[in-house]
Amino acid sequence: MDRKAKGKDAEQKAEHYLQSMGLKTLKRNAQCRLGEIDLIMRDGEHLVFIEVRQRSGSGFGGAAQSVDLRKQQKLIRTARFLLARNPGWSALPCRFDVIAYESDSAERPPIWYKDAFRP
Repeated sequence: MDRKAKGKDAEQKAEHYLQSMGLKTLKRNAQCRLGEIDLIMRDGEHLVFIEVRQRSGSGFGGAAQSVDLRKQQKLIRTARFLLARNPGWSALPCRFDVIAYESDSAERPPIWYKDAFRP
């Protein structure tokens, strides 16, 4: 499986995992000129912007650590743009979560970092 296919697979697994935890999918792979957000979901009254990361090893810091300050700022800019385009979402409290798969193993659940960073 190539890198792009592995990423798609991780996003699908993350979506199913989060749905099993009670979240509702609003949008997958939300794209705009500023970037992309893997999943946008509802968790109760919260609108959640989710970045999914998968790393087969921790040689470069692992999956969660790959969402560095630069990536966080890009996600925040993208979320603001998407909020402006979807006025129904703008009244909801928002948070940014990271779903991290630290190996290729399908048996291991992801690590879910709720409210991983703030604007």
